[in-house]
Amino acid sequence: MESTKPQLALIGGGKMGRALVQGMIDAGFTTADRVTVGDRNTDSQAWWKQNVPQAKVTADSKTAVEAADVILLAIKPHGVPAVVAELKRTARKSLLISVAAGIQLGTLVRQFGSSRVVRVMPNTPSLVGAGASAYCCGDDVSSEDAAYVDEMLSSVGKAFRVEDKLMDAVTGVSGSGPAYVCMIIEALADGGVLSGLPRELAMQLATQTVLGTATLIQQTGSHPAVLKDAVASPGGTTIAGIAALERGALRNTLISAVQAAALRGEELGKG
Repeated sequence: MESTKPQLALIGGGKMGRALVQGMIDAGFTTADRVTVGDRNTDSQAWWKQNVPQAKVTADSKTAVEAADVILLAIKPHGVPAVVAELKRTARKSLLISVAAGIQLGTLVRQFGSSRVVRVMPNTPSLVGAGASAYCCGDDVSSEDAAYVDEMLSSVGKAFRVEDKLMDAVTGVSGSGPAYVCMIIEALADGGVLSGLPRELAMQLATQTVLGTATLIQQTGSHPAVLKDAVASPGGTTIAGIAALERGALRNTLISAVQAAALRGEELGKG
C-alpha cells in the first residue's frame, strides 16, 4: 500500500538530490506524494514544482522534516553543521541519511545528537537506475533501517555497505568517477573527429563503446586486462593505440585523479 511508504524529507533539492529521489520515484521505491523537499533556492523550488508536482516543496527545512520518517541530506559539506543543528531538535527520532561528501559518520552523529545516521556516497547515474552507491551506518541504525537504505540505493543501481574509513576512497572512485568517464568519452569522440568521423557519429560510437565494455566486464566477470589483451593482436591497431596511452600516462593519471578526489573529500570533512 502506498500509505506504508515512509515519509521522506529531502533537504537540498539540487542535482544529487534530484538524481536520487527522481530515480527512486521512477523505480517505484517511493511516490512523489510521500516526498517533501526543503530548499531555499527559488530555482530549485521551481524545478521540483514543474517536474515533480506531487511532491511538497518548502523553503523551510524544519517544516520539511516535521512529519519525516527519513531525512535525506543532500547539501554541500560546508552547510551541514548549521542545517543539522537546525534539524536535530525537530527530527532526532528520524533516520538521517547524508550524501554530503567528506562528512564522516562520527561528525554527523555528534552534530545530530543521535547514532541513527547513515553516510552515503551515491553518484549521478542513479538518475537512470545505474548508480554505484556505498554506505556506512551509525551504531543505532537498526537492521530494518540498513535494509531500507540498501533497498533505496539498490532501486537506483548497485549498493555496497562499507566501513566509514573507506568512504573517501569511494568518493574518489564512484562519486567523482562519472566526471572522469565523461572526459574519456569526450576525448574518444574528439579523436574520432580528428580522424575524420562526423561529430555525432563519433560521440555515439564512443558512448556505446564505453557502455558496452563496462557491461561486458560486469556480465562476464573478466578482468579488464584479459579483455584488453583479447583485442590487442600482435602489431595491430589496438596495441599501437595502447602504446600511445601508456606514453600519455593514462593509467597513472586516473589513479592520481582518484587519490586527489579522495584526499579532497577528507579535507572537506575536516572543515
